[in-house]
Amino acid sequence: MSKQTATPSSSIEINALVRRFADGHRALDGVDLDIAAGEFFTLLGPSGCGKTTLLRILAGLDTPSAGEVRIGGRAMAGVPAHRRSVNTVFQSYALFPHRNVRRNIAFGLEMQRLDAVTIEKRIDSVAGLTGITTLLDRPVDQLSGGQRQRVALARAVVNEPDVLLLDEPLSALDAGLRGRLQLELRELQHRLGMTFVFVTHDQQEAMIMSDRIAVLDRGRIAQVGTPPAIYEQPATRFVAEFMGHENLLAVTGRDEHGVITPIGHFAGAFAEGGHLLIRPEAISLGRRQAAGPSAIPAQVVGRVYRGGSTEYRIACGDHTLIARASDPAAEGFEPGAEVNATVAPAGLAVVAG
Repeated sequence: MSKQTATPSSSIEINALVRRFADGHRALDGVDLDIAAGEFFTLLGPSGCGKTTLLRILAGLDTPSAGEVRIGGRAMAGVPAHRRSVNTVFQSYALFPHRNVRRNIAFGLEMQRLDAVTIEKRIDSVAGLTGITTLLDRPVDQLSGGQRQRVALARAVVNEPDVLLLDEPLSALDAGLRGRLQLELRELQHRLGMTFVFVTHDQQEAMIMSDRIAVLDRGRIAQVGTPPAIYEQPATRFVAEFMGHENLLAVTGRDEHGVITPIGHFAGAFAEGGHLLIRPEAISLGRRQAAGPSAIPAQVVGRVYRGGSTEYRIACGDHTLIARASDPAAEGFEPGAEVNATVAPAGLAVVAG
């Protein structure tokens, strides 16, 4: 299977999309998105936010109540799933238990009535890409979870669709295998040049794998951006909290130099918004006697070693912040230690809400 060249035919346009159920609940409430050709695009959000509903509409497995979906410039209204240049990989793998690996991969090609030689060439090529060449003649019930997921991927891409949809395909795997497959899946997408639309509720997974991320909140798009933009400059308090940021302080005032919070003044040219975000890795801790002019007095109230870093909970007056230190020299602070916290200006942002 040779690398495909991404073309405009594999782009997705979603305009004012609504999915309303009989009880009046709106799983999607006016979604607008443009997904570029050859992009690894992730739909990220908590359970019930609408991400799987959106994926099912793209696949043709659900019908929108209003709005439009276009794939490759073609409107999808009334186009059934089997007529779309789209394949889906599900969390459950959905393999045929009575077929071995080779025959599972061949299924879609057989439905296209391709000749046997072409089918075998395609299977051999995609098996090489997904690392399952030695498994082709094995029954699927003799495969591990990771092997089954690779087979499901091979079966999905062997038809060379314009778009591959992936509905939390790694969530059932253990952490170590999941981490390896995240990197393998990203590399596979690079090799194929295919548009991938990936659904997950895992923030780290989204940041590792994606070109861009759309964060969904109750059926609406809260923010779209690159992983660094989503993490470093969340647009709203919801996005900040969902991305794991706990250090959010109410903005109680402003002056010409920055913003005022309950634990002090922070200088910077900040956007409008109600909360100051302080990223944990931007906080440095030092001994109390080494106070600098911008130091914030604090007390260590908790400490967790995380391998490559140490996470501290520090009390600053009535507020508790998380500080994450990767410097081994900073690992000597025990609970109860009196410290000074300094914050790198690049680790600050003001968010709405």
